[in-house]
Amino acid sequence: MNQPMNQPASALPPVTPGSTVMPQGAVRLHDWGVIRAAGAEAAKFLHGQLTQDTLHLPEGQLRLAGFCSAKGRLQASFVVWRRGPEELLLACSADLLPAVLKRLSMFVLRAKCKLSDASAELPLWGLAGPLAEQGPVGSHITTAAGECLRLPDAVVAGQAIARALWLGGGEPAAVDGAAALDIEAWRWLEVHSGVARIVAATSEQFVPQMVNLELVGGVNFQKGCYPGQEIVARSQYRGTLKRRAYVLHSAAALAPGQEVFLAAEPEQPAGMVALAGSWAGQHAGLVELKIAALAAGPLHAGSAQGPLLTLAVLPYAIPAEAA
Repeated sequence: MNQPMNQPASALPPVTPGSTVMPQGAVRLHDWGVIRAAGAEAAKFLHGQLTQDTLHLPEGQLRLAGFCSAKGRLQASFVVWRRGPEELLLACSADLLPAVLKRLSMFVLRAKCKLSDASAELPLWGLAGPLAEQGPVGSHITTAAGECLRLPDAVVAGQAIARALWLGGGEPAAVDGAAALDIEAWRWLEVHSGVARIVAATSEQFVPQMVNLELVGGVNFQKGCYPGQEIVARSQYRGTLKRRAYVLHSAAALAPGQEVFLAAEPEQPAGMVALAGSWAGQHAGLVELKIAALAAGPLHAGSAQGPLLTLAVLPYAIPAEAA
């Protein structure tokens, strides 16, 4: 069964003239990279390694996916799309790409699939605002100017801000004359999309559900086996998941891998920052957190005496969990 990317913000109004001004423009994503999987069995190989169905991934559509360890922990997360019958591309964090590429290559064996780092050939740009509104969420549109990958919207104060990846050599024609977007503002929008991007500081820290990957369409529970699949499935169906990711606002800048503490439990971290960004003096993080901690008192970043964190709104609902 195919599992398309979730579209959590589709029912929310877009940013309109006269509303609160939100980040928009284009930024070169030097902290992203691209892995190419090429060959007659590229889709089949990835299908056996990732949390997503790549075997039935059609051209014109992108999907989110995770690459887990044998213990079910996310080593990396990807935006995956097909460029042709024998070529798939995977966008991920650049700081973990070499290690992940090496790890994936160990499992290729006799499969007709060649993996390579295509980051230099295919630089990525982040588009936000009207510039990103090139097709529906989850679409991959190829034009003479380049390729547009429509990501889930960021949602802030009830407003949906379109996001997309732009793929191509050099500065894309689509951003000619566009406003420059600060990289921290792009990350701030990433946080408010509720889609976790695994980076080197958080690799192997989370089971997919702990960062809501299945809620944004990044886990297909009907596909075949992949590393860590039994643990991921057990977390889903046993009804004992006790950790989730939430958007938290902070009085100071946050960083991926930073621990979060309850004021009442200074010795034991209650969670970890998965993603972080800042815009116009506002700091936000997508934080993996004990569900019970939400009702247990004030949360602080770094230590029980660190900057105070306040709960914000995710662009999708988190199902009730059995504690």
